[in-house]
Amino acid sequence: MATTSIFYGSVYGAAERLAEAVCDKMNDLGHDAKLIDNPQVEDVARAEQVLVITSTTGQGDLPDNILPLYLGLQSQFPLLGGKACAVIAMGDSSYGDTFCGGGKQFEQLLEELQGKIVLPRLDIDAMVDFDPEPVALPWIEKLVTQF
Repeated sequence: MATTSIFYGSVYGAAERLAEAVCDKMNDLGHDAKLIDNPQVEDVARAEQVLVITSTTGQGDLPDNILPLYLGLQSQFPLLGGKACAVIAMGDSSYGDTFCGGGKQFEQLLEELQGKIVLPRLDIDAMVDFDPEPVALPWIEKLVTQF
């Protein structure tokens, strides 16, 4: 069974807490998952499967803790060769066009790197769902069938 590496971008901790819950859920479902702290480009290149969970900050920007990974992937451009990938984006729909911008950017980059998006991105709206887990965990159950 392949291992899913979970990369997260979080400003105030909500995306990090969700990443921890998702990792636990995946492992409970018999899937091997691990959180990657302080990720490097090599972590994505070596990952068997990639799951990115990120909040959005500013005007559709990525959080500071995942931005260096994003920029590194952009500059080094390691082709993923059809590696299974998925993204959970967190945001606030009151921001209009930049809603879930961080996750949208990351998904687009993974596709440019020839990652295979195995399930449509999950966008979680903080205006509707204060607690993201009830939205994300059923999606994760579907995801593990695709990984």
